[in-house]
Amino acid sequence: MSQPSARGDAPHGEAQDPPGRSANTADVPLTTGALARRLGVSPTTLRSWDRRYGIGPAVRADGRHRRWTPEDVAVLEAMCRLTSTGVPPAEAARAARETAEAPPGIPGTAPPDRDASHAAGALSLSGVRQECRGLARAAVRLDAPAVEELLTSAVRQYGVTVAWQEVMVPTLHAVGRKWVSSGDRYVEVEHLLSWHVSTALRRPTPPHGPQGTGPVVLACVPGEQHTLPIEALNAGLAELGLPTRMFGAAVPAEALAAAVRRLGPSAVVLWAQARSTASLPLARYVADTEWGVKGARRRPLVLLGGPGWSGPAVRGMLRPPTLRHALDILSAAHSEGTPGEPP
Repeated sequence: MSQPSARGDAPHGEAQDPPGRSANTADVPLTTGALARRLGVSPTTLRSWDRRYGIGPAVRADGRHRRWTPEDVAVLEAMCRLTSTGVPPAEAARAARETAEAPPGIPGTAPPDRDASHAAGALSLSGVRQECRGLARAAVRLDAPAVEELLTSAVRQYGVTVAWQEVMVPTLHAVGRKWVSSGDRYVEVEHLLSWHVSTALRRPTPPHGPQGTGPVVLACVPGEQHTLPIEALNAGLAELGLPTRMFGAAVPAEALAAAVRRLGPSAVVLWAQARSTASLPLARYVADTEWGVKGARRRPLVLLGGPGWSGPAVRGMLRPPTLRHALDILSAAHSEGTPGEPP
């Protein structure tokens, strides 16, 4: 559930290189440290993916030092984007390799438009809805009115969940792959598309229904700037008529704890895109926060979202793999009126 934006919502977020960079810099293999900074993951994660899933560098200088080519980067970018939407790492690795190895062209019943597929700025969009292709073309043209209209239409026609998972995310992924494969060109396309995705997710929604329990609190952990996935979750909950409180990016731990005590939420969703920002002590502290009268204390249900929480399961905390799973869990928690109870 994550993708690039002008606000720093790219899992590979990294500032652009300064003007004057040579045109062939993108062809120079990257070190593991440089690639980790580009992707927003730790070097340890890259080495772990290589060891566990075979997502490794094609070049190893002097037999030891890793050097990652643009093709390697494209595979890892796909891996990061898939895991950020909740796909298990093993499955994400397999899909990322298959995407890299797939022949050019868009599979389907109709033959590919060869002129269009080789045109300047064309994006690789395989096996996706037609709306993705139209949206990608409008984004590459920087046609903001068309992008806005297509996104609004997708949400209206399919609802937030399908629009997010089957239109917005695939298009954002395609734009991100284009950025990596073209030497950091098309960054402006990512920024424009992310901005309009965020805008579409914040459209006015029907009033919330009766509140049987507290709202769902959605927040990024301290230091985390990726907000689009929880914006999608917020929009999906609003579509279901469930009350929410969205706190957005990089919420300080003290402020988050204070908000939980004041609101008495039915659930708290903590988003962490990178392992470096995920904080289990903070998650446990939120899960242990109590409110209410003595003898009837309550605690929130805590959901951990994003690839930053990857690793062994955490007792008493849920990690929904997709937007749909998260909506189902939170909807059930709200209707039952049973926030997390003390163990």
